[in-house]
Amino acid sequence: MIGFDVIIIGAGASGLMCAIEAGKRGRKVLVLDHANKVGKKILMSGGGRCNFTNYSIEPENYLSSNPHFCKSALSRYTQWDFLALIDKHQVAFHEREQGQLFCNETAKDIVSMLLAEAKISQVSFQLNREIKIINQIDSQQFIITTATQVFSCQSLVIATGGLSIPTIGASPFGYQMAEQFGIKIQPTRAALVPFTLQSDDKTRFSALSGIAVPCIATHDKQSFKEALLFTHRGLSGPAMLQLSSYWRAGDNIEINLLPELDLTSLLTQERQQNNHTQVKTFLNHHLPKRLLTALLTTTLLETPLVDLSDKKIHNLTQLLHQWQIKPNGTEGYRTAEVTLGGVDCDSLSSKTFQSHQVNGLFFIGEVLDVTGWLGGYNFQWAWSSGWCAGQYV
Repeated sequence: MIGFDVIIIGAGASGLMCAIEAGKRGRKVLVLDHANKVGKKILMSGGGRCNFTNYSIEPENYLSSNPHFCKSALSRYTQWDFLALIDKHQVAFHEREQGQLFCNETAKDIVSMLLAEAKISQVSFQLNREIKIINQIDSQQFIITTATQVFSCQSLVIATGGLSIPTIGASPFGYQMAEQFGIKIQPTRAALVPFTLQSDDKTRFSALSGIAVPCIATHDKQSFKEALLFTHRGLSGPAMLQLSSYWRAGDNIEINLLPELDLTSLLTQERQQNNHTQVKTFLNHHLPKRLLTALLTTTLLETPLVDLSDKKIHNLTQLLHQWQIKPNGTEGYRTAEVTLGGVDCDSLSSKTFQSHQVNGLFFIGEVLDVTGWLGGYNFQWAWSSGWCAGQYV
């Protein structure tokens, strides 16, 4: 049996950060992972450039059954703290829309930075390790049995992520560990994921695949002003991914396809000016022709603006400003960026991330019931939760 002070299961963003911080405190740390390399999700994120944080991080950017839980960690290790680490390692980055920060070159820069810090902290790694059994012998010791070795530790950290993107090794391991130790799990589902459409709508809109338009997408009281992308199976793009975290099966979503215009005023003004331009010619300046053909009747499209009745203006405005559509579902975990739900936050200390029930057992990162918006928020949660746990494990 090989003994460590801390064993972290999961070599992703939160696990690496926790390992670095625990090592800084002189703790003997081992990171175990079933994958063949560290940081797989980091490497593939942001189109290979990793949207590693955001200039604006607020608790309101996160979903959880306990919305207060994330506040402590986000305030103790902020985006500015992570940017200081980025600066230390001279990782070049740039800002995109809405404060999103990406590597200039490659996501490998982030992984290399974390591995360099882990080396300084003398962190040990064992990859390609399948964990068979975990037992707690007493309040001071866990025994982790893999296919080839047995390890012991005082502090055990579960940083195994959620169910999203199983092709890179996502599994329910973290939830199974929580259940083994009697810790509650909030129901999980795919989030930040494209919508699929009902069969009629799919037939109607699949030919629009590849078309992207700016919009405001709304569900209940939550709205996002982002891009909408039509796919051969449904609706994607940042607006849809964001809304998917709030959407429930059977619900409609509302899409404003002309977020910068007041269509009622414009059409009324054109009619008053005796404009004989057809509706389609007028709208082609604002929306793709194929989208208009899919949404509107030929009769309406060919109507001169001067001939539009108040009712037609109202109907046209309602359709383009408040387009209602009911998704059939989502693409599921296969393409979801994150998992909503997870280990119940009320079961843990928001300061240490240690279980209230099991001394020495910690949960961090995506395995927890904390889900961020698209735009670097989930990576910041990984850095923050990992850093905080690393001060106590």
